Amino acid sequence: MRIYPAIDIKDGKAVRLVQGDFDKVTVFNDNPTNVAKTWIDSGATYIHIVDLDGARYGKSFIIDILKEISSKYDILVQTGGGVRTIEDIKSRINAGASRVIIGTAAIKNPELVKKAIELYGDKIAVGVDAKNGMVAIKGWEEISNITTIDLCLRMKKYGIKTIIYTDISKDGMMRGPNIKSTKELIEKTKMDIIASGGVSKINDLENIYNINAKGVIIGKALYNGSIDLKDAINKFEGRK
Repeated sequence: MRIYPAIDIKDGKAVRLVQGDFDKVTVFNDNPTNVAKTWIDSGATYIHIVDLDGARYGKSFIIDILKEISSKYDILVQTGGGVRTIEDIKSRINAGASRVIIGTAAIKNPELVKKAIELYGDKIAVGVDAKNGMVAIKGWEEISNITTIDLCLRMKKYGIKTIIYTDISKDGMMRGPNIKSTKELIEKTKMDIIASGGVSKINDLENIYNINAKGVIIGKALYNGSIDLKDAINKFEGRK
């Protein structure tokens, strides 16, 4: 199970939100590149970077940050937030991203997903953010009328293999992930599911590992020291 340390970026700084609320922001570091180095020094093999301003406003604000990280460090990066066009995808890949996550546009513009898969294959993933089983869009500020499972199955038909699944109600709350919903998604879609939201302790990682998730994203628990990244990587990456 791959461990993905998260870097959420707002106004060029590494931050964390509570339940996706832009009014509940904690700044952890003024320089996201320095955060990336910290995770790399702890053994990270893949970093998860989210453009929060991009998710909210529909355009990318982090290309220069991606370029800086990729030029300084030999690290895989997946990134989402504000990906609305093929050009958005192309610019992030050219900036060094190994995988680009399509979120809101997967609902608003499914043709984008089809075209992206055609051009970039496994470099494309879809981010599915949910609240009470329904998909949230536009930086979590709107709830759609599409269920999480229905969207994932639709994406699977298009050729998507990897889903980043976030339970908004759990995100940033440090109360544990939604194991039941994540397990259901894995079992019903048979896709590669990367779990996100609510991870607060090593036992949460054990629970996610036990439901056969492909990976897990850890954010706030790393920043506040509840989980040691090196310890998590040693225990779960490469484990059979």
